[in-house]
Amino acid sequence: QVQVVETGGGLVQPGGSLRLFCAVSGDIASVYAMMWYRQAPGTQRELVATIFNSGYTDYADAVKGRFTCAKGNAKNTVYLQMTSLKPEDTGVYYCNPALWVGVQVVSDYWGRGTQVTVSS
Repeated sequence: QVQVVETGGGLVQPGGSLRLFCAVSGDIASVYAMMWYRQAPGTQRELVATIFNSGYTDYADAVKGRFTCAKGNAKNTVYLQMTSLKPEDTGVYYCNPALWVGVQVVSDYWGRGTQVTVSS
């Protein structure tokens, strides 16, 4: 069993900042990568940021230069620092860990998500 918990969402004005946090616990051998997705009402879930176990990061074009993904101090934790937030950043943000299971990478683990609302 793997548990994924996201926290840190909330209501923020345009131009503001938020930090989201993700903690993964349970039966974990090793982490391949952690991804952040978001989903706005009526849209498909989209990939926002990826951090690989090496520390290498990748971002969607829409958030480059504004969002930063990094490993947390505790094992199997990551955070997403979001700055210069825009109304179009509104949505439910999900953490999606990709874990080594034997010789395969499995990424079927999802939390409940945390709501981010950017509005004046």
